[in-house]
Amino acid sequence: MQDQIDRLPKLAKDKHKENKEFFTKLKKKPPKQLDYIMQDLHEEEFERTDCLECANCCKTTGPLFTDKDIQRIAKHFKMKPQKFVEQFLRLDEENDYILQSVPCTFLGVDNYCSIYDVRPKACREFPHTDRKKFQQISNLTLKNVAICPAAYNIVEAMKQQIKI
Repeated sequence: MQDQIDRLPKLAKDKHKENKEFFTKLKKKPPKQLDYIMQDLHEEEFERTDCLECANCCKTTGPLFTDKDIQRIAKHFKMKPQKFVEQFLRLDEENDYILQSVPCTFLGVDNYCSIYDVRPKACREFPHTDRKKFQQISNLTLKNVAICPAAYNIVEAMKQQIKI
């Protein structure tokens, strides 16, 4: 798995132009069944992919924390939300709360998340390949294929299945 993770940024870079063109066309004319197609591709890929073997998302990027995430996780730690923010988060350029540093503070050496049951919404939904109106998040998906082997595989399968 590590070999695949190491090759991923180059593979994504090599496919970037092709993927960008594909997503531009997809946005203009999404197939009627796109959400169902994406759900199927997502489920098929995650039958083969074990995130615990990878955890590259947790090692290389940090999620956005919504106010609800902060409330829920702070409660889990039995601390005030402001204390949680001060200890673990910072504001980015867009005024969103993100982790102070990566890899994620809550990621264990075994790739398990210590706050899995209360993790942020962004983590629960990553890599967002089964989202409704998938064509609207093409920029995010273009970034995620360089981080997540499953996202990369899903986009490649998608290009085979959807002819534009």
